[in-house]
Amino acid sequence: MCGTALVLTGTAATPAQAAGKALTPAWELRDSGSDARFRGLAAVSRTTAWAAGTKGTVLLTRDRGHSWRNVSPPGAGTLEFRDVEAFDARRAVVLAIGEGEASRVFRTDDGGTTWTETFRNADPKAFYDCLAFFDARHGIALGDPVDGRFRVLATGDGGRSWRVLPASGMPEALPGEAAFAASGQCVVTARGRSGGRDAWIATGGAASSRVLHSADRGRTWTVTGAPVPAGDPARGVFGLAFRDRAHGLAVGGDYRAGQPSERAAAVSGDGGATWSASARPPGAYRSGVAWLPRGRTTALAVGPTGSDVTTDGGRTWRAFDTGSYDTVDCAPDGGCWAAGEKGRLARLTARSGR
Repeated sequence: MCGTALVLTGTAATPAQAAGKALTPAWELRDSGSDARFRGLAAVSRTTAWAAGTKGTVLLTRDRGHSWRNVSPPGAGTLEFRDVEAFDARRAVVLAIGEGEASRVFRTDDGGTTWTETFRNADPKAFYDCLAFFDARHGIALGDPVDGRFRVLATGDGGRSWRVLPASGMPEALPGEAAFAASGQCVVTARGRSGGRDAWIATGGAASSRVLHSADRGRTWTVTGAPVPAGDPARGVFGLAFRDRAHGLAVGGDYRAGQPSERAAAVSGDGGATWSASARPPGAYRSGVAWLPRGRTTALAVGPTGSDVTTDGGRTWRAFDTGSYDTVDCAPDGGCWAAGEKGRLARLTARSGR
């Protein structure tokens, strides 16, 4: 497989890399022992990752994915987990989606040996989609519009308790607008600095795709359009990634199989205030996106029809894999993981180009 020059931070140097040969990314599938569909993923390090999916399934690996331990909350078999945020190999928070009481949040402090349900939605009109943390204490969870505005939960104690934020700081939603619980990336933060306050929301399903930004941990929001396919309930921005307060990536398109998604990616250099379509986007719908740490221009995007890499900050993308994945996440030490249907879990490696 021929690749362009690429530095995969966190991947051990090979003789080919040392000789200056081109490297291309590659997914190395790991046997999860599960047939669940994993749309929730949290990369802790090159050795440790959490995955959350259908049938109330939560898995944890601490050995680079060679083995996965089923650490699912007891009695959660009917729940649909769509997001997981992990602070380390012991502490994690998972979100179950659905109408009314199907939307729930659980937290573990002992690597999934025990779980505590910390939130159960009591509003039959609410439907929660994804969650994100600013640091180990402060986080938010995003719900679809209720009475015309997106609903946001907030926590200040690491997900042990939650409160609904006032709707007064949220712009009105467009008719049909919603968030997609496709990859755990419909709300994201610029993590990495303790005390961060910026968050972004991805939307779709309406006449235009939009991105909302908050600079005060979800209390007030501004909104701007994104040049990603819209005008149908199946189209919009499905995933976001910000490597700092300014530089962001958006991916999406039309999730229906066989439908074109000519403008499946966009970039921002001003914190999401404006977005530009990628000059050469992925060739199909993409649901997940992640920056490679320690670098400034390399990122990965994944979807049901394959994976792509950019080495120029999202302006152009190049396909490198045709496997089906729903979400991707990279740890601070450079370890990157992907997850998807039929128990698919993979770890990023690199191979020499020819």
